[in-house]
This record gives sequence, C-alpha cells and structure tokens, in this order.
Amino acid sequence: MKFSKLFIPTTKEMPSDATLPSHQYLVRGGFISQNGSGIYDFMPLGKIVLEKIRKIVKEEMDEAGALEVQFGFVTPLSLWEESGRDLTMGNEMLRFKDRKGTSFVLSPTNEESVVNMVKNRITSYKDLPVHLYQINTKFRDEARPRFGLMRGREFLMKDGYSFHSSEEDLVREFNLMEATYKKIYTKLGLDFRVVEADSGAIGGSGSKEFHVIASSGEDTIVVCDSCDYAANIEAAKRKKIEYNFEISVETKVETLNTITIEDVSKLLNVPTEQTLKAVIKKAIFKEGLKIAIFFVRGSDELEETKAVNSINALEIIDATNEEISEAGIVAGYCGIKNLPKNVLVVVDSELEGSNSIVCGANEENYHLINVDITKIENIVFKDLVAVKEGDICNCCGGKLSYTKGIEAGHIFQLGTKYSKAMNANFLDENGKAKPFVMGCYGIGVSRLVAAVIEQNHDDKGCIWTKQTAPFMVDVIVSNSKNEDEAKAGEDIYQSLRKLGIETILDDRINARFGFKIGDFELLGFPYAIIIGKKLSEGIVELVDRKTLEKVEVKIDEVVSKISDLIK
Repeated sequence: MKFSKLFIPTTKEMPSDATLPSHQYLVRGGFISQNGSGIYDFMPLGKIVLEKIRKIVKEEMDEAGALEVQFGFVTPLSLWEESGRDLTMGNEMLRFKDRKGTSFVLSPTNEESVVNMVKNRITSYKDLPVHLYQINTKFRDEARPRFGLMRGREFLMKDGYSFHSSEEDLVREFNLMEATYKKIYTKLGLDFRVVEADSGAIGGSGSKEFHVIASSGEDTIVVCDSCDYAANIEAAKRKKIEYNFEISVETKVETLNTITIEDVSKLLNVPTEQTLKAVIKKAIFKEGLKIAIFFVRGSDELEETKAVNSINALEIIDATNEEISEAGIVAGYCGIKNLPKNVLVVVDSELEGSNSIVCGANEENYHLINVDITKIENIVFKDLVAVKEGDICNCCGGKLSYTKGIEAGHIFQLGTKYSKAMNANFLDENGKAKPFVMGCYGIGVSRLVAAVIEQNHDDKGCIWTKQTAPFMVDVIVSNSKNEDEAKAGEDIYQSLRKLGIETILDDRINARFGFKIGDFELLGFPYAIIIGKKLSEGIVELVDRKTLEKVEVKIDEVVSKISDLIK
C-alpha cells in the first residue's frame, strides 16, 4: 500500500477528552474516529489492526474446537426476562421498543441467546460437550464512557459459551480456554497476567481475568513476588493474620465523643488491630432495600465487591445518618452485640475465633472491651477485607503487592444458572432430564487495540507489536520529487511485498521529510527504511521504531536485513 493512496488523516491536535496514550494516539494517528459518546469508527489503519487481532482470536478458538456462530445484535427482552437478568443488568442494558411495541435490547452479552439456540436442539448427553462462539458487536450504555476504546459503549467482543453434562467436563473446558487465551495474548506480543476474579453480573462459581499489564490500567491487581498468584483486588485473598491479645472480662467503658477507630485506639491504648470497624451500608436487592453492617478489623478496609457478594445484593450504597438512626443503630458506636434484628450483619472471616476485641456498645459514648466473638451465636463469616500491599501470600508465604492492569478477557464457570432459569435440559445416561452445565468465555477484541498501545508507546506515538502492526515496514522516500530516490523506494517496496512482508511506501510528493518521520513515529510501524542523501553511495537508513536506533545499510542488503529481523 502507498501513503498517497491510503486514507490516514494524522493530526497534531490532541483530543480534548483524551487522557490515556491509546486514546490520544489512536485518534491522532487516524486509526479511529469518534462518532458519538463512547462510540468509535475504525478507519483503514485501525480496521487492519482490529482484523489482525480478530484473526488471531479466531484461529486459536477454532484450534481449540470451538464453533463459530453469530447472534443477533438485537435481542428480545423476553429472553432476559426468562433468565431474570432484566432486573440485574441495570441501566447499562439499552432497551427499546419496535413499531409493534415489542421490547428489545442491544446485546451487552449473549448467554440468553446461546441457551435459546441450544435449547431443544441438543437433547442428549451424547451430543455434549459443545462450544459456540462469536466475534460480534456489543453495546453497554456506560454511565461515563471514557478513555476511548478502553471504556466505550459499543465494542467488538469475542464471546463463547460451552455446554456440558458434568461439572468435571466444564472444568476441563475452562482449563482449555485458559490455555487458549494464554496463546492468544502471547501471539499478540503482550505482557499479561491471569488473575482470580469476581464473577459480577455474569454469575457462576469461579472465574479468571486476563489483564494486560499497564500503568494506566483501571484495575488493581494483587500479585505475589514469589509465586504466580495474582488476583483482582475484588477477589484477592491473603494469609490469615493471627493475633494474640490478653484475655480479660468483657467491660463497658465510657468513650465520650470517640467515634473513629484512631480515636478509640488512642483513648483505650489498644492497637487498631484489636478494634472492630463497622461499615454501615444500604443494600439493594430485587425485593427492596435493607441496612447491612459489615465488620472488619480496625486496621483493615472493606472490599465492597466482596461485601456485595457476601449478602447476594445487587449493590451497596452509603446509608445516611437518618437511615442509620431509623434502623436502630448508633453511628460511631456500632458494635457486634445488641444489634437490631432487622439488619443484615456479616463479619470478616479472619475474625472468626477472635477474643479481647474492642467494639461499639451500640450506645452513644460507650464501647465494649474484651469482647469474645466465639461466644456470639449465629454470626455469618465471609471474606470481606481488601488485601493490602505487604500482606502475605496464602499460597507460598511471599509478599503481595499491587500492579495495574487492563482487563482484556474473562472466563467463567457458570454452572446451571442460565440453563435452569430457561428450562434448558438434556437427557443423561439414565434418561433423566438435567440442566446443561455451562461455561462462558469473553475477550474484548476492540479493547485489545487500545491495550496494545497502553503497553507499547512513547512520547512520540504508538509502538505496535509485530503481530498487530498495520504494516511491518514504512519505506520513506525523503524527497519523492527526486526520481532516483522515488525509484529506489519503489524497488524496495516491491521486493518486500514479493516476500510477503506488509509494507507501506511513503511516496507523498508534497509532504516534507520531517512530516513523514513524524507520521512514522506517531503511527508506530515496527521498522522504517529511509531513502535519502546517501543513496548515491548505495546507503539507506534502517530505523527500529521501538528504540528509534538508526543504522546505515547497503541498499542491496536492506531487504534481506528486514526479512531476518522479522523472522
């Protein structure tokens, strides 16, 4: 392809709302164009990159035995009502009615559609397992679309769904997909981590996320310095911290105007680890609202996703002082004893078996000391704490730390959540009807376009990996009006193309040399061959975009040199 024939509208102007490098460079480089809030069109270069990523994803999914299908972008709302997710997806699911008044949604995901496709068509265990996938457009009505392709409303996604006769076979496919995803991200040339994750609105018993490591990532990942353990902060676990405090008799003490953990700790001369922190929230369920209290050690913080999961709520939000008072709770002095029966109470699992705890007395200006949690009945213990840097890994004893990642894939063990809800069954070996056991596997294909650049860029522009670059080589003719330079550029261009090397020839007559170099640096092709003043000596320059190092090469050797570099 030649620059003069290709639509590449590069610009020096920075998009006003662009804070991430990928958003800035993809717009400035003419890869994408914004068409609405969170909606982007792919221009020629962007489409090439998108299709390269799509091709790698498709090849590996096909190799793993999955079968490609295509679901409608528009889905009847009735399918979502059947599964019950019409109530749980919230405002991210865009709903509309057609001219007949029938309700539809723009698909944010397709669990319901795939169950509808398989239901009554696969009826025997003999026809299982089966894995269906598509690479198709999705839409989620994000409240705050931002960061370009990273948090858009419309996006291209690979979503796959597997059906099994047993949990054991689901685990086999889940492991196969983990291995397949690793191959995909490795082929794309990305530095990534597989992390334990929360299943969120998709549901299921277990899930893993695939994160492209980048300092600009929205997700906080907890990693171990001594083993492969990694988890999203929402699902991260640590080794239980053991404490041995002096045991004594439970006593109520006056603590005037002492409502913070720090103040209580200082007044009573106890470490914050010995205190109990009450986090009071308003929990939202399908059926309505309830006040919920989550207890963690005073030295810990509540991880809200864990809290939501611990009570199976849709979400939790802050409760007002008035709502707390109406529930019969004394703000600032809330403790684990003498609580109203109409509130939900969950205690962090690390507190199980603890004694000598300091907590509120549920009476203004009073706290209890030496509380023995083991003597309190009917306590619900769940993992609630947000893992901190420096905590100890539960797998190997190493130290845990934070890094940032961009979620680019997620795999789920769904179990029978959707098949049961939609009455999708098969007959087992004994002729008994059972719901399909399901798995779900997603990759953000268009998001990966941005993720590559978030991990690979400098202050000049994009640096594409070899597997994702729109062109491998940019042949830059310094002065296209010079016949010798133009001919040399054309000859090298044709020679590289004959070898199957994706090459673009910058033959623009009216573009200055500096402008051409600026475009090369912005667009991020892996290599450039510059035909300039030393052509008369039989010399051209070879530039590595990643390092920007330039080396002089004999013109009759440059094609073989590039070929060797690519191999």
